[in-house]
Amino acid sequence: MFLVQHMLTATFVSLSCKNIWAERPGTNRSSGCCGVSQEKRTMSDKEIHRGASRFRPIRVVDARVFRGPHLYSMTPMVQIRIDLGALEAFPTDKLPGFSEQIVRLLPGLAGHGCSYGAAGGFVRRMQEGTWLGHVVEHVALELQSMLGHRVTRGKTRSVKGSPGTYNVMFAYKDELVGLLAGRVALELVDSLLPANLHGVEGLGDIAETQGPFEFAARLQQLKLLAAERALGPTTASLVREAERRGIPAARIDDSSLVLFGHGKHQKRIRASCSDLTSEIATEIASDKDLTKFLLQQAGLPVPRGELVRSAQDAVAAAARLGYPVVTKPLDGNHGSGVNIGLATEDEVRWGFEQAREHSRSVIVEQHFVGSDHRILVIGGKVVALAERVPAHVVGDGRSSVAELVEETNRDPRRGEGHSSVLTRIEIDECVEHFLSKSQLTLASVPAPGQMVLLRPTANLSTGGTAIDRTEEIHPENALIARRAAQIVGLDIAGIDFVCPDISRPVSETGGGIIEVNAGPGFRMHLEPSSGRARNVARPVLDLLFKGGKDGRIPIFAITGTNGKSTTARMLAHILQANGATVGLTSTTGVYLNGERIMTGDCSGPQSARIVLREPGVDVAVLECARGGILREGLAFDACDVGAVLNVHGDHLGLRGIDTIEDLAEVKSVVVESVRRGGWSILNADDVHTSAMSRDAGGRICYFSLASRSEWPGFLRSHLAEGGRAVTREPSSDGWDIFIHEDGESMFLMSVDEIPATFEGSAEFNVANSLAAVAMAHCHDVPAATIRAALAEFGTSFEQSPGRLNVFDGHGFRTIVDYAHNPEGLRALGKLVSHMRRGYQRTIGLVAIPGDRRDCDIREMGAIASRIFDVIVFKEDEQELRGRAPGAIAGLLREGALNAGCAPGRIHAVCPEKEAVDVCLRLARENDLVVLTVDDVEAVWRQVTGFGGATPSRGGPDQTHIRHLRAG
Repeated sequence: MFLVQHMLTATFVSLSCKNIWAERPGTNRSSGCCGVSQEKRTMSDKEIHRGASRFRPIRVVDARVFRGPHLYSMTPMVQIRIDLGALEAFPTDKLPGFSEQIVRLLPGLAGHGCSYGAAGGFVRRMQEGTWLGHVVEHVALELQSMLGHRVTRGKTRSVKGSPGTYNVMFAYKDELVGLLAGRVALELVDSLLPANLHGVEGLGDIAETQGPFEFAARLQQLKLLAAERALGPTTASLVREAERRGIPAARIDDSSLVLFGHGKHQKRIRASCSDLTSEIATEIASDKDLTKFLLQQAGLPVPRGELVRSAQDAVAAAARLGYPVVTKPLDGNHGSGVNIGLATEDEVRWGFEQAREHSRSVIVEQHFVGSDHRILVIGGKVVALAERVPAHVVGDGRSSVAELVEETNRDPRRGEGHSSVLTRIEIDECVEHFLSKSQLTLASVPAPGQMVLLRPTANLSTGGTAIDRTEEIHPENALIARRAAQIVGLDIAGIDFVCPDISRPVSETGGGIIEVNAGPGFRMHLEPSSGRARNVARPVLDLLFKGGKDGRIPIFAITGTNGKSTTARMLAHILQANGATVGLTSTTGVYLNGERIMTGDCSGPQSARIVLREPGVDVAVLECARGGILREGLAFDACDVGAVLNVHGDHLGLRGIDTIEDLAEVKSVVVESVRRGGWSILNADDVHTSAMSRDAGGRICYFSLASRSEWPGFLRSHLAEGGRAVTREPSSDGWDIFIHEDGESMFLMSVDEIPATFEGSAEFNVANSLAAVAMAHCHDVPAATIRAALAEFGTSFEQSPGRLNVFDGHGFRTIVDYAHNPEGLRALGKLVSHMRRGYQRTIGLVAIPGDRRDCDIREMGAIASRIFDVIVFKEDEQELRGRAPGAIAGLLREGALNAGCAPGRIHAVCPEKEAVDVCLRLARENDLVVLTVDDVEAVWRQVTGFGGATPSRGGPDQTHIRHLRAG
């Protein structure tokens, strides 16, 4: 599997771009199907030939896998960004024979409806002229469909500002198979181009090592990968049933270990072994002798038998038991090494040696006469029964046994291993020996209609077939099977039951239990060779998730340009006060009930999955940053409460997000993923956020800092219609928080009761508090609990690292904060302006990462000049992000000077640690030092350890709070 992953990683390596074609023909741009942006080109044959002589092949720019809702769709997708280069001038109608050839190779394309919504739509599009990126999309989908992966959704978008570059996107069932399908699609499209127009850059060295493109060979490679990655019939049936019920299902290894549900509700399965399957019960079932002893002690019908270790002992045991006998390994499975009906000493010796290959100890036991049945018991109930027929062929009077086996194996239902409906019949020593007992060989020609058994056992894994007999079992036999599963202790058990007639009690016919199996396969019940198929996955899910539960925990997803971490921490604090075990992701780590289990920026989907898979978590509070959404989408398919706090101009110019409108689309993914019946929390004061109400899922709850008289019209209408909102409203001595719903308003608490708001002076934390209140209230947390929790929430480093952490140990006040963009610094500046009156000077440490736009960096410098008396700009090597050393600091300084800052107010430019030290040494008694930093923990240690001072544990002291209010 590592090799496969390495190959697929190398598949989409980006190569350098050569500028070929300085000029491009004129275009008429129109919108096409699947979101394809089309440019209709009109070129003469001479122009086409001239273009081809300057041709540069398709270039793969990038590839990524979206595993959850993302900017382009709610469906998980593979995205391949390609640059068509000169091929932008060659839509399909300019490529003679291309459409016909690709449909001949992939006839299923004729069924693609595309934008016309009917079969043949895509072929029509190719005839009219569409771009090759769009073709790659449809080919990748069709290749997966040929593997049995039912995927239909795709879209191709031209990349804004980059003519000829397209994002090709298509759904997948398995991401590795999807990636390989994309690669084969690119190679196939390329192979059908005229000889002077083909070649794909960006496929790494794989194309070279695998030789010329051969479609049949590539398709076989794709089929082999799909087969390798496919879940077995049992596991696949459970996953399908879980998906039907809306239970999250995630494969967590390369085998069949699957996680259902989230947090405390999660259950794991591997094939038909579940979290409820006892290890002791499994060990008992694997010891056939012990199992038989326990069943015999309980009075259940089992064959008499003995455990032996030599062929001589086996012969002696057979003599005591009476011929015919059965030999089988003590701890075998799938019928391996089992032989029945052994009637002579030589046969017993042979049977012993066959069994000995699979186990050190061998069982010799009484042979029950009758048909072989598998009774499936789940949760103490018989849910299915199949009669198993050994591998066999039926004569036609012309063909030999070997030829009949070959013909039988041509049945498309038969395949290798356990993944197919039926297993191929393999000819081995056991088959030849069994035939000899009937005086037959592989060369024998059976008479027409003559049934020739090939093996003594009826396991599907050795080529057997199954007939559903569920409705025929006699109640006494069903009771015996149920008791056997209970005595062994298995939640899911396969009872092997031999008797002449399953519809009659074995007390009359003879027979009984020959084996109890842990982790029984479902294949024979899901798709029997004849008879009714049984959905045996349903009772398993009923057992794991009682009462029709979906295995989900409440998910709160929070995004926005600023305030995400503080709001998430506030909400987590409220939910924890409400008795929940809370998993929290944030930019400072992953936390379980306030205890950090991971450090670093954990605001992406990988960290979110850690929380969702944590067994003890009751509720997940997930900070969802822009980067993770763009990189691979969200970590969940749906959330219960989603919040967008604000959208400001940060990270613009990165990954195709060039405007605030673009950024708003990214943030909107969070509320678009809110489930039906959930809540979308939107900032009514932010025009980009409030506009998301059109596409947001669930119900809408707004929050607003605006006074009632300043409410926008949509908020007034929303509340008049009984909608929900949380607002800040003025009171006689400050500000109050109100909850509005069903046409009524309820006072919650005064703003100055929340320490994190600095009695309302930290207005951004007031907004964060409103969002946290809205999210908690929409989760039905009692108002008293919300009030009490927020009254405890301050800005200490321990409670909210890097968010307004205050230290008063050096004769001056120091605030450590993470403000890292212009809007964040501007908001922090409002608080500083409230505080200025109580201090001699303000000293500020300011920085911004180098991947921001020049105008953003200059603006950061300009804002700093308006807030601080003394400015220290910092620039760390890790913040350069492609810029030359000194470039960031130069732009910051330029912005400050352009805003009227005197050069003497700018004291230093240096890395973070040194810059913090400069600020602390510049500070005098009664100064206010504001440090906006990245490595919050290191800086906090540096601040608290400066001069050997003792850290202050709380926020501002009450005397100073009163002073702020007065100011």
